[in-house]
Amino acid sequence: MVNSISNPPQENPVTLPTVPSDRDRVLAAIDVGTNSIHMVIARIQSDIPTFTIVGREKATVRLGDFCKKTGELSAEAMDRAFVALKRCQEVAKSLNAEQVIAVATSAVREAPNGQEFLQRIENELGLWINLISGAEEARRIYLGVLSAMSFNNQPHVIVDIGGGSTELILGDGHEPRTLSSTKVGAVRLTAEQVKTDPISVTEFAGLQAYIRGMLERSIEDLQAHLNPGERPRLVGTSGTIETLVALNAREKFGAVPVPLNGCELSLKDLKDWINRLRKMTLAERLAIPGLSERRSEIILPGAMILQEVMTQLKAESIVICERSLREGVIVDWMVAHGLIEDRLRYQGSVRERSIFKATQKYQVNLEHSQRVAEFALSLFDQTQEKLHFWGDEERMLLWAAAILHNCGHHISHSSHHKHSYYLIRHAELLGFTEMEIETIANLARYHRKNSPKKRHETYRNLTSKRHRRVVEQLYPLLRLAVALDRRQIGAIQSIQCQFNLDQREMRLLVKPSNFDDPCELELWSLAGKKGSFETEYGVKLTPVLQVSA
Repeated sequence: MVNSISNPPQENPVTLPTVPSDRDRVLAAIDVGTNSIHMVIARIQSDIPTFTIVGREKATVRLGDFCKKTGELSAEAMDRAFVALKRCQEVAKSLNAEQVIAVATSAVREAPNGQEFLQRIENELGLWINLISGAEEARRIYLGVLSAMSFNNQPHVIVDIGGGSTELILGDGHEPRTLSSTKVGAVRLTAEQVKTDPISVTEFAGLQAYIRGMLERSIEDLQAHLNPGERPRLVGTSGTIETLVALNAREKFGAVPVPLNGCELSLKDLKDWINRLRKMTLAERLAIPGLSERRSEIILPGAMILQEVMTQLKAESIVICERSLREGVIVDWMVAHGLIEDRLRYQGSVRERSIFKATQKYQVNLEHSQRVAEFALSLFDQTQEKLHFWGDEERMLLWAAAILHNCGHHISHSSHHKHSYYLIRHAELLGFTEMEIETIANLARYHRKNSPKKRHETYRNLTSKRHRRVVEQLYPLLRLAVALDRRQIGAIQSIQCQFNLDQREMRLLVKPSNFDDPCELELWSLAGKKGSFETEYGVKLTPVLQVSA
């Protein structure tokens, strides 16, 4: 295993496929954003480990052009996105990508019909799109930037201005100090705040004040995590900042550098551009060389967001990094597959650390929860490929649910399983997609009382049939695990499953920690909890106390 991810020289976008070696793997990553859909195809060199971008695809689909009456994704925008995603699949296939990983952000996250859109894409294209939270988006942006530049243990602030949100990340090459996502984006502000052309003095001032107010909390939190005397370097990602840097370079030097990595934009030049753009009509902005039609519509609000961030952080300039969310998806995949250690090693345990952080927040009895988790995973492992065929990803979701199943006690003992659902759903667990968080929350929700039913709103929120099935098959294991620590004193040392599948029977040998303990309460609880297991798997479960060593 190699101990770090290298910083490869930045190459120009390659449009023709290259032939990977036998050891290389090809992966596609798609970012379904508010303004655009971007895809990169990466050739992963596992033995280094690093990756090279061998293909790109982009389409400006404006998913953020919501229906003004309902706030839903419009039919036209969804159709544009469908065409773009189908094209991405074709390109990925032509470059022999072994897997396509897609993530959706702000627009789909907020739209009432966002899940319906994702279901349509899955049904018609067979493409599963992971819906991720703002904090998770920021974390993957951080990974993407770290794959392209060295921070040398010095603080950097990453600014990613999207169509619907702006992410601010403070980090020094190790674990991020802060991750924030604020609902100010170039498309959102243009649609909601800009009604005049050119923008009026009153509207401009109002937009400036609105941006300042929206970003204030995130910037204050970021500044609170800076050590005395630290002056972070600003790194800009996303189309808005790249466009501004390119426009400035074209005007000053007569050409746009390729690649843009490392190019800088000063706050002074940014202010000059804003003062010019605010006086222009859309038609006049369209005439600026290098400014596309779609970008010209939203460039001013995007530039104003950047100016506010730089002003508040007292930054004189910002440097471009062309890697961002989609490259972060690649890095995250490499971490998950054990290809990266050390410098990004903490990212491999981000899920676990996020879960344990939630246990602290909700004052979970961790000793009890860890025993429940051990029993749940033991049941999972012993029944795998006998009663179910789930793998490591589903095992992780079961573990997370077991650790957090009782967090609802933080609100009230009464109906605490329902409170657990709510707290998990809004805990901003990092490293998980929205559907994975929904799955964890539902598993915890059903660790007691009723079984999953279609009339339950929580269960209906599982719009993925696969994740519904995960809940249906794994919640009975969690129920048994909870029963095995009924007194919360560690009365049970271990369990062993013995199968007679011809007779559809399973004996559960329960070994007590103290052989003088009859474990009557645990056995009684198992008898009451085993019904859901027997119904789901079609086997008779017989708990047996193993009284001899």
